[in-house]
Amino acid sequence: MGACVCRMNPDNETMSVSSASISRPASAGIAMGAARKNRPLCHETIRWRSDVPLTEGQLRSKRDEFWDTAPAFDGRKEIWDALRAATNAAEGLDFQMAQAILDGANVSVPNGYLTECYDELGTQYKVPIYCLSYPINIVKEENGRDSPAEYSEPVDGGTEIFLKLRISSTMTDVKLPVYSKDTVGQCKKKLQAAEAVDACCQRWFYSGKLLGDKVPIDECSIHQGYVVQVIVNTEHYNHDNSTSTAHAS
Repeated sequence: MGACVCRMNPDNETMSVSSASISRPASAGIAMGAARKNRPLCHETIRWRSDVPLTEGQLRSKRDEFWDTAPAFDGRKEIWDALRAATNAAEGLDFQMAQAILDGANVSVPNGYLTECYDELGTQYKVPIYCLSYPINIVKEENGRDSPAEYSEPVDGGTEIFLKLRISSTMTDVKLPVYSKDTVGQCKKKLQAAEAVDACCQRWFYSGKLLGDKVPIDECSIHQGYVVQVIVNTEHYNHDNSTSTAHAS
């Protein structure tokens, strides 16, 4: 699967995104040997488009396949484990945690992105872009098993609690009343009803970890008052809305 996105950053450097790596040319006057100089992890989400559109379930399977097989080819397993943890934290917008994980494992990122990393021995590790963020053209699943569309209510709903959710599309905090036995998928539906955010466009992260749709809230270990990050795929959501409007007209 390939993908490519190019743009200019504030320093007028071109950032090229591919399915394997991101390259940022060194500024004039910097020797070639300095190309591996460590940079702080960039606090931004990479935007990219997949050549072959994927559903969320297919993307998760592709990610799992990579992380399960990567240590068998090259590098040390503990470094791959650290990169996976840093990737999850960064996707949940917890960049400080991601940076701390990299620093603790002595991993350097010469271009500021996790697509190209080096351990203290100089071994190179490449993380494909599909492990770092969702493509802007991800396919909405209507009735697939990975879709949060339909979930039966539990017989015992548990106790009522309030989740503090931070919605990425509006950067606002919402207190959502749910039950401890509700699954994440059911809570997404409740957030959709309360805030008009399509459940299929939501991804919930807590403490740098993606929360699966079928996991009950009481198994997510969410501490009272702590924030759950709700990442909204706004491009896909806006595309669906514009398509529906066009059909209606």
